[in-house]
Amino acid sequence: MSKRDYYEVLGVNRKASEDEIKKAYRKQAMKYHPDRNPENKEAEASFKEAAEAYEVLSDSQKKQIYDQYGHEGLGGPFQSGGFQWSDFTHAGDFNDIFDNLDSIFGGGIFGNLFGGRGRQGPQRGEDLKVSIELTLEEIAKGTQKKIKINRLQACEVCHGTGAKSGTSAVTCSTCGGMGQVRQSSRSIFGQFVNVTSCPACRGEGKVVKDPCGECRGEGRVRGAATVSVNFPAGVSSGHYIPMRGQGNVGPRGGPAGDCIVFIEEKSHEQFERHGNDVIYDLAVSFSQAALGDEIEVPTLAGRVRMKIPSGTQSGKIFRLRGKGIPEVNGYQTGDQLVRVSVWTPTKLSKREEELFQELARLENGKPPAGGKGLFEKMKEVFG
Repeated sequence: MSKRDYYEVLGVNRKASEDEIKKAYRKQAMKYHPDRNPENKEAEASFKEAAEAYEVLSDSQKKQIYDQYGHEGLGGPFQSGGFQWSDFTHAGDFNDIFDNLDSIFGGGIFGNLFGGRGRQGPQRGEDLKVSIELTLEEIAKGTQKKIKINRLQACEVCHGTGAKSGTSAVTCSTCGGMGQVRQSSRSIFGQFVNVTSCPACRGEGKVVKDPCGECRGEGRVRGAATVSVNFPAGVSSGHYIPMRGQGNVGPRGGPAGDCIVFIEEKSHEQFERHGNDVIYDLAVSFSQAALGDEIEVPTLAGRVRMKIPSGTQSGKIFRLRGKGIPEVNGYQTGDQLVRVSVWTPTKLSKREEELFQELARLENGKPPAGGKGLFEKMKEVFG
């Protein structure tokens, strides 16, 4: 079943500001909240749909990908696996909205819908961030790189349990192994149950009485791993690739977080990138510009020969189609733009000076007068 457009879900247009998107989400969340719509599956689905839309549109990077490629872009190399509740990148915004809703509905609203705002079970490990520099050549064709990640890994002595060899964690007496404690409260809307993480076991449901000497009861130690990352062609600075489960492992058997690989585009000595096009500045001599020539120029895929027609003016731009950078997950490729500059020698030999003086006497055309509209005049005169 295809997903609805996220802007349509929140009822905003594509030029909506961050505040307008946030306001629209709050309105939808209040309208479809389960406490206002008990046992209403359609309202619950609409509530989750609005949260999914806000998770994407409130994140500038995800919003940019969605605006360019739609839902398919979010399921591509940058957002494998689609929407995840654990993928929220604007946790502060979400917490503000959830807190506002809690105050309206009496607290604990997400406990009944999603198993409690309090954490239950082993804690998830932290996400890691790694930056990788790519050259334009690597970006143009895509590449694979091996990266070293320094991270927390499961302790080999206690196998990640945190307990000393021969012992094991025991059920928490405070929460009875549930990892959560509940508190009842009354409001004008009736009685509500507030669910929070158990303070004794920190939501894990178990307590280590005799900790492992190697990891001191954490169940994890500092280590390193090497992983391979595939970078698709066409990426640019600011794009990122999530490596699921490659971050820090959680304490005492908790699941691992992710490693987010951010892409940085390395400055190139010869090319300047503009979107999917690249610009190359080519210097030619007076004689080459006047008489024409065939010149070898570099591209991201190797050197090619390019014809310079006679009468080429300084500033003329030639287009080498398909020699630029491909779209990410697309079918089109940018071009290479070759911008010509006529090079003026700063020193002349005596013979060269004589030839230029003779050329000056023989010139049958003069450049147009300077001033406003000079380049338009040159087009009319020289074509």
